[in-house]
Amino acid sequence: MDLKDSRDRYGAVVVSIHWLSALLIVILVVSGFRAANTIDPIAKAAILRLHVPIAIAVLALTALRIGWWWGVDRKPAPVAGSPRWQQRTAQAVHLLLYVVILAMIASGIGMMVLSGAAPIIFGGDGARLPDFWSYPPRLPHGIGARLLLALVVFHAGAALHHQFVRRDHLLRRMWFGKVRSQARAD
Repeated sequence: MDLKDSRDRYGAVVVSIHWLSALLIVILVVSGFRAANTIDPIAKAAILRLHVPIAIAVLALTALRIGWWWGVDRKPAPVAGSPRWQQRTAQAVHLLLYVVILAMIASGIGMMVLSGAAPIIFGGDGARLPDFWSYPPRLPHGIGARLLLALVVFHAGAALHHQFVRRDHLLRRMWFGKVRSQARAD
């Protein structure tokens, strides 16, 4: 597998970033909802000690992916035979994923800065966590989490539809290894 994308598939760099980001985003969504629903401040701080560094890792991976495509590589062509509306929908969902991810990170940073919670979370000095709902970035962070979850489900559902209903082997484009020709794949 090449490091860079080809006309028909994604390269090793983008595939690695994609699947690592996907795993980390699932962890972020689960830990974020869990933290929001946790009353015990010690348990909430423990969850946030996991949540915040993973969010920073997702920011780094997202910036790397955007920079990779702007400066180093080009995306593969759309899936052959896909109607134009599906191509446009896929582009819109991907763009929204990036926008929501970046907005979530910005609102999370905003909450940490405005609330002063970072020293409490990472310092373990026993101080009480602030009420994050008292800070303006909390509302967009919560809305963004739900939107991110919906986009991820839609994105995964579309990929599974391509793979198992249309049987166009879309998932092979975003996986490691060589692509077999369509005639040999079936």
